[in-house]
Amino acid sequence: MTNIDQDILKAAELIKKANKIVALTGAGISVESGIPDFRGPSGLWKKYNPEIASISFFLKNPEEFWKFSLEVWKTLKRAKPNPAHKALVELEKMGKLHCIITQNIDGLHQKAGSKKVLEIHGSANWLICTSCRARHPSETVIKQLKSGMTIPICDLCGGLLRPEAVLFGDMLPQDVFSEAVSEASSCDLMLIVGSSLVVFPAAQLPSVAKKNGAKIVLINLEKTWFDEKADVVIHGKAGSILPKIVKNVKKTH
Repeated sequence: MTNIDQDILKAAELIKKANKIVALTGAGISVESGIPDFRGPSGLWKKYNPEIASISFFLKNPEEFWKFSLEVWKTLKRAKPNPAHKALVELEKMGKLHCIITQNIDGLHQKAGSKKVLEIHGSANWLICTSCRARHPSETVIKQLKSGMTIPICDLCGGLLRPEAVLFGDMLPQDVFSEAVSEASSCDLMLIVGSSLVVFPAAQLPSVAKKNGAKIVLINLEKTWFDEKADVVIHGKAGSILPKIVKNVKKTH
């Protein structure tokens, strides 16, 4: 039996014993669905200056901002949930997974069937009017852009539309993040999937869980600063590892 096989069994045992599991997911879980990691070797930040995704850039250059956003959206809309997303749905159906805290804006957890998802960086599926705060589904805006409009506007008041997703320079949605901190504080196992834990304040959530006595299972392709503090660390693709863990949980569940 390889070390990874042993770690998969160990992770399954911890999940079986846990009463309240909270998952924290990052870009790594969606890479296998065809969404490039922004910071990776073929990520968007190799093509664009990250400043383009800031609130200040949006306000100064909305037309350039929306060209970039349309490219991101096309990628997000093509993406489908992968086996890692589906494995989390299985854990939820078994009554093991209480909720998912995600840094992702792609909505793939909901597409896969997960019921309780806290999107701490917002969602790409909605836009907000900067004037009247009305919410609009992203499809209507994509239609506006494809029809030749360069800057989508609110059909209620004519104000500028912006993504509901958190931009650089934005505050996180405080109600959602407060709930995420509460869930991290009260879980007895945190399952970290596909997060390099470099984006704060999301990256502090594992410390919150650990401080309150939770076990930590960490699945990520690369090493993270939290590896030495986790109870089980598996470096590899979440799409192959997570289904194996769930299969082992099911054996005696």
